[in-house]
Parts: sequence; structure tokens; C-alpha cells
Amino acid sequence: MANILSSEFLPEEQLKNLKLYKYSAVDKSFTTRFFLKHYWEWTITLFPMWIAPNLITLIGLCFMVISVALTVVFAPEMDAEGGPRWLYYGFAASLWLYSTFDNVDGKQARRTGTSSPLGELFDHGCDALNTSFAALLQAAALGMGHSLGSVILYSIAMFGFYLSTAEEYHTGTLYLGYINAPTEGVIVSCVVFILSGTYGPSMWQLPLGQVVPQSWSLPSVLATMPLCHVIISFIAFMFLFTHVPVCFFAMYKACRKNNKPFVSTMIVENFPITIYCAAFFFWVASPYSFILSHHHYILYTLTTGIVFGRMATKIILAHLLKTRFPRFTVLLLPLIGGAIISNLPSVLDIPPIFTPETEYYYICAYFAFALVAYLRWAVLVINSFCSYLGIRCLVIPRQKKN
Repeated sequence: MANILSSEFLPEEQLKNLKLYKYSAVDKSFTTRFFLKHYWEWTITLFPMWIAPNLITLIGLCFMVISVALTVVFAPEMDAEGGPRWLYYGFAASLWLYSTFDNVDGKQARRTGTSSPLGELFDHGCDALNTSFAALLQAAALGMGHSLGSVILYSIAMFGFYLSTAEEYHTGTLYLGYINAPTEGVIVSCVVFILSGTYGPSMWQLPLGQVVPQSWSLPSVLATMPLCHVIISFIAFMFLFTHVPVCFFAMYKACRKNNKPFVSTMIVENFPITIYCAAFFFWVASPYSFILSHHHYILYTLTTGIVFGRMATKIILAHLLKTRFPRFTVLLLPLIGGAIISNLPSVLDIPPIFTPETEYYYICAYFAFALVAYLRWAVLVINSFCSYLGIRCLVIPRQKKN
């Protein structure tokens, strides 16, 4: 066991670059500046000095894990009928608490003198995992069920987070715009959750024409569009026309500054997330896949969410260690394999390979493999950081307490 969890997982040549670490972030949000900043400064006073910043981050993530578990128990269909109303209020509470804990952990680190590169890696790793949790809860609150709409919502969240992470790798700064997902996005999501708790998820299936004033002359396409589809369309619009251009422009400036070819760099570095989203979509959308029809979408997203967590966290690890941008992870192979297997009958005109049972067992095995591989990798990386920096991950050393 000692060899398996060895602290020598990362070479010392790379770990030496941790001495160059300096956290850099920019948050342009007016909501943060005028409201949330004061709320976070008050909230941090409620935490005792002995609690480690990374433990605060982990507790915040546990709130989201609990909400996902409650969804599996009380609203596994994620449809308009939904679960008990308190479930959606719980969604709002868990997301708000996660966001709060995620924003005060850094303040706790500065307050206790325990800031370190591990804090940024741990924080970002939890954010990467939480992206899939939040997308799943949003689909459930909108009553979208196991549908392609839920798939699209999930894909946008993953791609958006990946681009932000890649941008930080190139620029060295975490940039949050005037309207951003971790701030305004969280608030809007909490409002959606509260409305679902008050009126039920079925409200989001109403056509837009029944909700807006009749004096508004909407095109028939919009008037008959369900509210949940309106929300997804708005999210897609904001993603394509605000988030994507800002991220690529920032990376373009960084490439020019460092004399790197922009086009070829973007093609190579965005290849993993392109493969991820394509495999994710083509597997679940295949007519020979039973993920949606047999309601295995929650298990599917939890599995692929772990894979994404590994992908995004490896980018931040490369940023901290000043190493090459990660090109691939072995956890992608079963996802690509599932997409190929489910679509082979359409390409080669052969009998379906997957049955409802075999596909379910395949995803279960994939989940177990991804979880074990991710946890082992995370422990190895954390041990390497702690050993080199002389710190502990979830505990403040006694001398720091004093």
C-alpha cells in the first residue's frame, strides 16, 4: 500500500515549480463587488480557526453529493412530475452552500496562513466534479427527464468549464467576467430551484406563450417552445456568443505573447474535450443505446463527470507545475468504446451489440473503474504536493494553529 500511494508520483523537477506559484484571479462581477464580497467576509467569521481550507471545500462538495443522492432516491425519473417539493429547495440550499464554502476557503487559507498551490488544485478539482452535479440537478429541476435536452445542458456546462480552465493555463489568471457562471449563474440556478420547489418542475414544461403577457406578439416557434427549452437556448446563446469568444481571445493574446501558434495550439488542446463531448453525445443519442429509454442517465453522467474531473484537474496541475498541456487521459477510452459499440449497428448494418442489461453492466464497470482510477490519482497527486511542501491536506499543522 505504501508503494501504491507513494509521494514520489510527481518528479521533483516538476514540483520545484511550485515555488513559483502565485495565485491570480480577476472577478469583474458587480454582484460580487457590491453584495457577495460582504456576505463572504461575514461568513468566514463563522468558521473556527482550526478548520483547514481544503476541508471547507470538501464539505461544500458534500452538500452537492447529498442532493444528487436524494435525486436518485426521490426523483430518479427527473421528469415534470418530479419529487417532493422540499427536494428542490434542498437543491438551492446545497448549491448556495457549495458556492459559499467555495468562496470562503481561500479567505480561510489567508486567515490561517495556510495558502498553498494545493489549495488551488483541490478547489478546482472539486469545482470540476461539481460541474456535472450541478448540470444533473438543473435538468431534474427543469423536469427534463432522461432526454437529449439534459444531454445538451450537460455538454454546455462541461465545455464551458474546460475552456475557462484552459484559459487559466495560458494566462495564469482565473478570469470571471461581469456576468459569470460561478456568480450570476449560481444565483439564477438557485432561483430556478426555488421556483421548482414552489410550483413544481412541471411549470417549466409550459409554453412560453402562456407565461408572457398576451400583448407580446411572439413568433409561433417561440410561443410554443417550453420554458425549459427557452432556458437551454439562452444558455447556449450566452455560451456561444459571450463565453467562447472571450476565452479564445484571451488564449489568442497569451499565445501571441509567448510566440506560440494559436490555431494549431487550440486544435491540439481542445481535442480532448471535443472527443469527450462527441463520444458522450453520440453514445447516448444512438438509436441502439438504452441510456435514455431505460433511465440510466444519472449513472451515465456521474461516470462521465468523474472522467471530466480528471481531465480538467490535470490542466490545473499542468498550470501549477509549468508542464505541457495534458493531451489525453486513459479514462476516455471506455467512453469512446461505448460510443463506438452503440453506433456500430448503424454503420456496419449488424445486429445491436448492446442490450439493456449489457450496456447497464458496461456503465457500472466504467463507473467503478473511473472512480478507483480517479481517487488513486488524486491521492497520489495530493501526497506529492504535501510531501514536497511539508503540509497536510485536510488538517492545519499545530504550529499554524498557534
